[in-house]
Amino acid sequence: MTATAERRSPAIVEAARRTLERPLASYQLVLGSTALLLGLGLIMVLSASSVYALRNYGNSFAIVERQLIFAVLGVVGAVIAARVPLTFLRKLVLPFLLATVALIAATFVIGVDVNGNRNWLALPGGFQLQPSEFAKLALVLWIADLYARRQKYLATPRYVLTPMVPIAGAVAALVVGQHDLGTALVLFALIGGMLWVAGLPAKQMSAVIAGIVVILVFFVATAPHRVARLFNFTDPQSDPDSAGFQAIHGMMALARGGFWGVGLGGSRQKWGSLPEAHTDFILAVIGEELGLLGTFVVLILLIVLAFAGIRIASRTPDPFVRYTAAGITIWIMAQAVINIGMVLGLLPVIGIPLPLISYGGSSLLVTLVAMGVLLNCAKTEPGARRALAAGRANRARGRVSRRS
Repeated sequence: MTATAERRSPAIVEAARRTLERPLASYQLVLGSTALLLGLGLIMVLSASSVYALRNYGNSFAIVERQLIFAVLGVVGAVIAARVPLTFLRKLVLPFLLATVALIAATFVIGVDVNGNRNWLALPGGFQLQPSEFAKLALVLWIADLYARRQKYLATPRYVLTPMVPIAGAVAALVVGQHDLGTALVLFALIGGMLWVAGLPAKQMSAVIAGIVVILVFFVATAPHRVARLFNFTDPQSDPDSAGFQAIHGMMALARGGFWGVGLGGSRQKWGSLPEAHTDFILAVIGEELGLLGTFVVLILLIVLAFAGIRIASRTPDPFVRYTAAGITIWIMAQAVINIGMVLGLLPVIGIPLPLISYGGSSLLVTLVAMGVLLNCAKTEPGARRALAAGRANRARGRVSRRS
């Protein structure tokens, strides 16, 4: 038995190596992991929100129906983003960033408060839009375009730092002004990550990171509820009925799920014990219903997505694509790490969704569009466009032969 396993192991490694050598490997990894995360997310939003939706809207499907609408819009946006020429996409970068900043600024005048955060705009039909979510993609594309145009000068630190840090920092400051520290934290992670990708020297990089830490400490210190969460996350039991309530019930959900879970739809915490069960803490419901195995599936799919993004960034000959793929990967992974760390009690509780899984129309829409952009980036890898064209030609011939 052991000898057989030893013979199979090199064969599996060799098969994986040959698969990854295919021109469309990155494209297929992004497409497959995104589709699986989206499908799992819709199922879990339905399960985690059914009780809440029935109590508040009289319809168990009210929440997932809204999520499904944004999922359809996001898929349409992803298809468009995957097919639009990258040269045309670069022309839209600055208008997209300016429009996003204008919408964020509008929230200070006509915004809607949700859980103390004034970062929403009301839309017809009872829907709401969160402009700060679009700032993530807007900054990725703007920074990528800026660095691609300055590629020859990035060995000089000032060309890396300016005007990227002042402008991106100002956008993040607007988001902080909305009291949305979770989204701002992702934006700060994106800024730091892109500076690292651009090759900023360690001395300047340390100064930027120190500045970001000082800014975050300041905004945490000026909000009593954030201070309470910061000091409570190491020992949630010290305040189980207030600051530690959400973290404790999230851990209870994970503990009850064990390895196999209690079964889809069987969560107890979603009956009102766990606040934001279908949004920020949906991973806890996944752990309770699908067990450790289900959470591993989510983690593996996110790792596959990160691997594909890094692979695209490292293999493409186009500087704009390199920075775009790296920026999207940094954004998605930073957001996922913050959310997962929060649910596992490794980080303070911060309101931030799990990408492609949590309920949140704006987050889902912009993340799917970003995945479309990443698919477009994957087509710049050597031989990818030729392989895609050959695949379309083979499918067209197959349809003609079946008709005849």
